[in-house]
Amino acid sequence: MTHLYDPTLVDWSRAQFALTAIYHWCFVPLTLGLSFIVAFMETLYVKTGNEEWKRITKFWMTLFGINFAIGVATGIILEFEFGTNWSNYSWFVGDIFGAPLAVEGIMAFFIESTFVAVMFFGWNKVSKKFHLVSTWLAAIGANLSALWILVANSWMQYPVGMHFNPDMTRNEMTNFWDVLFSPVAINKFLHTVSSGYVLSAVFVIGVSAWYMLKNREIRFAKLSILVAAIFGLITSLFIILTGDHSARLMAKHQPMKFAAMENIYQGQRKAPLVVFGVLKNNNTDSLAKEDFAFKLEIPNILSSMAFLDANAYVPGIKDIVQGNSEHGIISASEKIQKGKIAIQALSDYNTAKKAKDFDKEKESLSVLNANYNYFGYGYLTDAKQIVPPVKLTFYSFRIMVALGFWFVVLFILVLIFLFRNRLENRRWFFRAAIISIPLAYLASQLGWVVTEVGRQPWVIQDLMPAITAVSNINVGSVKITFALFAIIFTILLIAEIKIMLKQIKIGPKDGGNE
Repeated sequence: MTHLYDPTLVDWSRAQFALTAIYHWCFVPLTLGLSFIVAFMETLYVKTGNEEWKRITKFWMTLFGINFAIGVATGIILEFEFGTNWSNYSWFVGDIFGAPLAVEGIMAFFIESTFVAVMFFGWNKVSKKFHLVSTWLAAIGANLSALWILVANSWMQYPVGMHFNPDMTRNEMTNFWDVLFSPVAINKFLHTVSSGYVLSAVFVIGVSAWYMLKNREIRFAKLSILVAAIFGLITSLFIILTGDHSARLMAKHQPMKFAAMENIYQGQRKAPLVVFGVLKNNNTDSLAKEDFAFKLEIPNILSSMAFLDANAYVPGIKDIVQGNSEHGIISASEKIQKGKIAIQALSDYNTAKKAKDFDKEKESLSVLNANYNYFGYGYLTDAKQIVPPVKLTFYSFRIMVALGFWFVVLFILVLIFLFRNRLENRRWFFRAAIISIPLAYLASQLGWVVTEVGRQPWVIQDLMPAITAVSNINVGSVKITFALFAIIFTILLIAEIKIMLKQIKIGPKDGGNE
């Protein structure tokens, strides 16, 4: 924690991790949602005894299996990168961050992998009910895997349940349940898995729409669309609720991310919500306001959304950087000073301990504890460093939300068409449904852009900036592995798409998986 590394090394390490995460997230959301859709379909088969539902279940289960197998590879690499590229981070918080990852590996992964095997190879080898239970447990296992990963990520956004050990220079967990059940962790899990459910519903509708467009497997397509649309509509409404709660948590615990997401530079009461806007400036100064060339806004809504009070004061970027005594906001410069005091106190503590100067040791520890909440700020050199990329955060959030509302419309339209028996020959709708598949992936990725880009420069909010978290390795090796990963992941993605398309063209059949 005493060295600041080459900014080029930090940038390339971040780029490599982002690359891996982006590719990994191409596979995860479909796994989360499709597993439950398959479980619902198999439940209908077991309850009705209708062989058509078995046929439908097997088809979507096959696509689930293809996606699941390729997604595992990128996830393993992602976890290894914490040790290879981010070893200082792993040392500083490994006691906490490693716990949910260990639980994920020991419990969720084994549940998932065991029952996935029964799902695929247990047809006609176990009873219908046991196979159905296995399918449900595989879905639950997949989502439990996501739970522990998201708990770990949430802790980085809102660190709780821990204590800094100055003797080891690392954070140690004091309460596992605080980490697991923090409001940020609970909401992030519910919001993120819901986004996966929506994506999966759009995927099933889009693929089924292709069959309708080709005038193939009409009954199969209609039944698949029905299940996916109901599942998608319910989870879409739920994601709106969790998204609303996410905004309040962000405003409370990560006000800078919230200000950047909403392009608020000067704090205000009765803050309006910009539904959509076009930023016209190209600022190099992070404190220079990004003016709107055009905007559509709703008065007072942002204050209400963030604090459940239309008259509430929403801090802006300048408030957080420069401070605002009227509203109890201390400046970033003051936080940097407190952080430097904490770092110096840690150094003094270690020196006093070696010299067995117990009075100095006790005094240094008291100073460290008093200023530890700003520990990470001590490694910053300029208050403006806490301002994330505003334009990227602002646009990513709005495009994500706009696409989310389109998916709600998509689900409602398809249910109206189905119940009025007017779905066939809606060729424009089928094309729109197919195009919505990549849009769902885009929306899902943009959610992570807001989450991760919006909290820069922090790896752990307020405690550890990226410049202190990286491993002291040669930047050339990071560039080489970045290129290799980019090639390998692209090949994997192309392979999955080709295998998926081949399977979709083959279509559902009575055989297989026996």
